[in-house]
Amino acid sequence: MKFFVCILTLILTSQLDAKPMPEKTNHSFTNRLINEKSPYLLQHAHNPVDWYAWGEEAFKAAKTEDKPVFLSIGYATCHWCHVMEHESFEHEEIAALMNEAFICIKVDREERPDIDNIYMTVAQMMTGQGGWPLTIIMTPDKKPFHAATYIPPEQRYGRIGMRQLIPRLSHAWKNQRKKVMESSDQITHVLAEQNATGSGAELSPNLLKDGYKELLNQYDPRKGGFGLQPKFPTPHRLVFLLRHGEAEGIKAVEHTLKEMRMGGIFDQVGFGFHRYSTDNDWLLPHFEKMLYDQALMAMAYTEAYELTGSPLHKKVTEEILEYVMRDMTVPDSSEGRRDACNTEEVPQPGHSGGGFYSAEDADSEGEEGLFYIWSAEEMKEILGDDYDYIARIWNIQEEGNFRDESTGLMNPNNIPHLVEPALCAGFSDGEPPHSGGCTDADRISEPRQKLFEVREMRIHPLKDTKVLADWNGLMMAAFAKAGRAFGEQRYVDAAIQANRFVESEMRQADGTLWHRWREDHTAVPGQLEDYAFMIYGLLELYEATQEFQCLEMALKYNEILTASFRDENKGGYFMTADDAEELIVRPKELYDGAIPSGNSVQMYNLLRLARLTGRPELESLAAETGKAFGGMIERSPSNFAQALIALQFAESETVEIVVVGEKDAPETEAMLEYIHSVYKPGKVVLLKEPANADQLAELAPFTKDQHQLDGKTTVYICRNFACERPLNSLKELKSRFN
Repeated sequence: MKFFVCILTLILTSQLDAKPMPEKTNHSFTNRLINEKSPYLLQHAHNPVDWYAWGEEAFKAAKTEDKPVFLSIGYATCHWCHVMEHESFEHEEIAALMNEAFICIKVDREERPDIDNIYMTVAQMMTGQGGWPLTIIMTPDKKPFHAATYIPPEQRYGRIGMRQLIPRLSHAWKNQRKKVMESSDQITHVLAEQNATGSGAELSPNLLKDGYKELLNQYDPRKGGFGLQPKFPTPHRLVFLLRHGEAEGIKAVEHTLKEMRMGGIFDQVGFGFHRYSTDNDWLLPHFEKMLYDQALMAMAYTEAYELTGSPLHKKVTEEILEYVMRDMTVPDSSEGRRDACNTEEVPQPGHSGGGFYSAEDADSEGEEGLFYIWSAEEMKEILGDDYDYIARIWNIQEEGNFRDESTGLMNPNNIPHLVEPALCAGFSDGEPPHSGGCTDADRISEPRQKLFEVREMRIHPLKDTKVLADWNGLMMAAFAKAGRAFGEQRYVDAAIQANRFVESEMRQADGTLWHRWREDHTAVPGQLEDYAFMIYGLLELYEATQEFQCLEMALKYNEILTASFRDENKGGYFMTADDAEELIVRPKELYDGAIPSGNSVQMYNLLRLARLTGRPELESLAAETGKAFGGMIERSPSNFAQALIALQFAESETVEIVVVGEKDAPETEAMLEYIHSVYKPGKVVLLKEPANADQLAELAPFTKDQHQLDGKTTVYICRNFACERPLNSLKELKSRFN
């Protein structure tokens, strides 16, 4: 890599005269992206840049015209992607430089996570950092030789500008071709070596203790969360700490969950979490809202409720799910109701709703966060006599209550956020009143609704209305988990609707998935995360509904992963199927970032499926998947929190429960309700009823000889591979399972 750095330095330190940049013009342009479905690509369809979508046409043009490729990767709700577009891609002179020097390709990273994964790894390898917009300069053979994130139009503060960089890269391509090609070959070789992970050793249980200590060392005792700014929610870390079961870790989780709900990272007016906080106090967020954050946060709050019984955690979960149902759900135009999971045939598309949109932008009217912030004067006008109360609990200040991230100066507007001692004014957490006393928790509802109705009349941020199978799997899991924990059928119904949407709109006749749907158009063959996250959602839906078809569908998706995605040499799963488009490497993601990796989730899936079906080969596949993490997890276990959750499940007490009886019988419902109320993350539950006994026995052969005793609902409990005598009374169940 040092050889490459020398070449790059030579390219970038060449001296060119900087000339003033002319103003942008208002000419109307249309490029090839006008024919795409991705909202992100469509945002760039009127740039003067001659954009191509990723595909054979672009790379053929690069070879024919002997030009390098300018690859720009981003997503529709990315603030700095908008900035770079407005500053450079809409600028005629910069666009002309780009068109002359490069074949320019735009990629939506949410639509093509495989491409994003490869070139983000390249950027981190070459520059030590990553992020979006991601800029890669590469050969027509897709081999990279320059990487950057945001690039300003002109050189500023030591960061090279587009106007200076483009001629230098073009000069290097034309006059230093041999060195550029050698460098790109070397980078690609290092990338391939880095991608070939796996130590061959099973994950050690000691990693659980190490990961726990590492997270507590990173924990911020003042405001919760881990590390310094920027602060990401990383809810899988919170779930790991909850399941570790030690008081200090549980206290850290509860503190973090409370501080996040109080902060500006939570939308106090319309609910839902913003992407992350730019400061240590959860006050000033980047304002985009991502579907996966809502799903993961809802699951973390639900699990905290299951463990502690705190009404606070239940209420926050309900607020998150209200936001998703209200603002992020595809309208349902279908008629009638089907089973939760349909495995017999693929329904005809075009009639089902219930899937979930991907994201909402941070920007509106060209300004980040404008939709979400308030002046004191506007609030006074809207709220009247309620203003003083709202100003007190949400810390509304005449001069504004936050500093602008870029200037450090006070912004004259306000981000609503709860402050002590008025915590209970926002929600009742069941704790004793603070020294100043608790305000009526319901009093905030009416003024909040007034503000919400006024805000709805503002110009809304862009909504990314594509539906992604993987993120829908996570959201489906969140609704199913909350519905089961709270006894709320409407949440279970939302999960059923989401699965119905994926079945009807995104599952092909051969049972494989599409990754993306938008406006009745599907694209991109399903990737690891699509199958792994859908399996995860189906297993949660099975627990909530006890419809064996959900388990059957999860096993079908698992078969696809085993047949087409599995790495037989190093363990784990590739991101793409064996018949997918050939890229410079076949990507394989292990790291649990803002979203858990497909490999981590699939390891957990395999363990749950093994215990639900009694199939030991699935447990062997899980162990093999763990080997793929190799020495990486040992170096920094806290960065693999979802993998640690899978390891927790593997190492915890195994509890398999089979309930035999009529699903709608009162005694069956009572027993299932009690079983679900007991917080044991290591348990799995099967319902065997006369209508599904034969089919269930095919999926889980160990249930074949389990029957009702004395005509009553009967429960069979097995712990740590030893089965207890069956029981058929709720009283006995409560005495033996708690």
